[in-house]
Amino acid sequence: MKMIANISCVAVMAGVCVSGAMAQAPAMLHVDATKVVHPVSPMLYGLMTEEINHSYDGGLYAQMVSNHVFRTNWAGVESWGLVRNGNAKANADVDKATGPSAALPTSLKLTINEASAGNEAGLSNPGYWGMAVRPHTKYVGSLYAKVDGDVGVMTARLVSDGSGAVLAQTTISLHAGAWSQYSFTLETGAVPSVSAANHLELTVAHAGTVWLQLVTLFPPTYHDRANGNRIDLMEMMAAMHPHFLRLPGGNYLEGDTLNDWYNWPKTIGPLVGRPGHQAPWTYWSTDGLGLLEFLEWTEDLKIEPVLAVYAGYALKNSKGGRPGDVIKPGKDLEPYVQAALDEVEYVTGDVSTKWGAERAKDGHPAAFPLTYVEIGNEDWFDTSHSYDARFAQFAIALRKKYPQLKLITTTPVKVSKAAEPDVLDDHYYKSPAAMFDLVHRYDDAPRGEEKIFVGEWATRSGSPTPNFGDALGDAAWMTGLERNSDLIVMASYAPLFVNVNPGAMQWPTDLIGYDAAKAYGSPSYYAQCLFAAHIGDEVVASDVNGAQDRFFTSATVSVKEHVLHLKLVNASNHAQALTMTLAGAKAGAAKMWKLHAGSFAATNSIAEPEAIKPRESTIAVSAAAMRHIVPAFTIEVIDIPVK
Repeated sequence: MKMIANISCVAVMAGVCVSGAMAQAPAMLHVDATKVVHPVSPMLYGLMTEEINHSYDGGLYAQMVSNHVFRTNWAGVESWGLVRNGNAKANADVDKATGPSAALPTSLKLTINEASAGNEAGLSNPGYWGMAVRPHTKYVGSLYAKVDGDVGVMTARLVSDGSGAVLAQTTISLHAGAWSQYSFTLETGAVPSVSAANHLELTVAHAGTVWLQLVTLFPPTYHDRANGNRIDLMEMMAAMHPHFLRLPGGNYLEGDTLNDWYNWPKTIGPLVGRPGHQAPWTYWSTDGLGLLEFLEWTEDLKIEPVLAVYAGYALKNSKGGRPGDVIKPGKDLEPYVQAALDEVEYVTGDVSTKWGAERAKDGHPAAFPLTYVEIGNEDWFDTSHSYDARFAQFAIALRKKYPQLKLITTTPVKVSKAAEPDVLDDHYYKSPAAMFDLVHRYDDAPRGEEKIFVGEWATRSGSPTPNFGDALGDAAWMTGLERNSDLIVMASYAPLFVNVNPGAMQWPTDLIGYDAAKAYGSPSYYAQCLFAAHIGDEVVASDVNGAQDRFFTSATVSVKEHVLHLKLVNASNHAQALTMTLAGAKAGAAKMWKLHAGSFAATNSIAEPEAIKPRESTIAVSAAAMRHIVPAFTIEVIDIPVK
């Protein structure tokens, strides 16, 4: 008998109203945990990052002072204000004739004509949309100064924007004479609450002239690293269980012009020797988070770097449009090939090598592990079709010196056998609907020697971070990544970070959002945490019949833990009823994590950071066929003991 499909509710199962259409025969899901299809790539899930949306300056890089090198724009010295308390008389101007180093040859000249106790003069800095101040916390600062006259001590303060209350204060004894570096510490007491609405003040109470450069202020950092990273963001990445970090990023590697490429030697060593460079996403990169800091980032998370080397392509041409300019293969490209060889030596060389010794000088004698090197980024934009030759020139040189490395191409290439890539980097940015349709992209792809790295991917509709529709698209896509992890060796979502303050974002739909004081995970973030935390060593046989179109599954087994990781993604607005048979599973209790929302538009935000997050429960597993219902708009991860 044909059932009527348009009745409002014909059955209620596990608290979910199942429509008449769905109350017909349940779909059949069969998993055989004893039948291995292929191994899971041990590096499948990882991280991709670049300087976009203030991911580093104003984001992960814990430096609190904005424009700490006193760069100017049309309005003057960005982020710095002149403080003149009481009757103080002073002015501040950029001095292009003096600075503490060749990399930083300019400074801000503070001329104090009149000042005294209570009538101080100096500078203020608001940070990156504020400075997070926490109770009973130590902040470590530094600055370079040149002094003319006896200005006495400089007072450093953290001050509340709203009340003007001094939250922490210390003095710095300045001495007359040439450029010197000064360090200071600010320690808070029982401040009222954690807030970003604070600023830094540096003032003096005597007449004289002070030139300033490279002012820094750091809160406690992850693993207490000097010049380190924000603790909360590092902890959030650790919870994603990544295996690699693709660095230094996509467009950030290339830059808008040929002069803006990621010239890595200028990002290492003391900060005073780093000039910074123009990043492609409209703002200046200080390079405080440089190549060594990237590598220490991987060390702190116990993961491997995937190193991208610059390959001679700029995003734009000399007129500011596309296609971008290219460095011709051959003699013109040789210095950049050498830079790539040197960069690999900095990463992997022992202290007897030139660049290994330089890394040791920078404070890290031990070499870093390195398996994969990517040559360029998104070179399908190069309409001159020079990438084949550029890739080959890099590949042959890298293979000659480092034959153990696996080389990644950013687009298919026609090259000689000696230059053939090991891995192809594919990128996908899709709407939820398009991502659902793409899930089976690799199911029937040829299995040759060349593997796939999905180096950038995201389901994009939410802003600034993904909504639940995006999370469903991402989870659906990840079932395909896992199912095809014999071909797909690595995959990484992009972009990873966004500062959610107005004016900070250049690209909407980013995995993790934050301001100066706090951070939150999007629904997609939690989906990735679940998938990466519950993935086995082997893909096992599974099939589903009779399910609705937007229902997706993955099944892997952890051999040592004897656990079947079953992932079920229902991206439909109807519940999905299942009859499941789980060959090799043990009857009894299984743990389940559920991520659910009422619609595609539901999301998390800086104001409501945990509106959507995983909920843990248990379900009973039967040795025989068992009934199970996956509610509408739901991601489930079930860990089932196996024999």
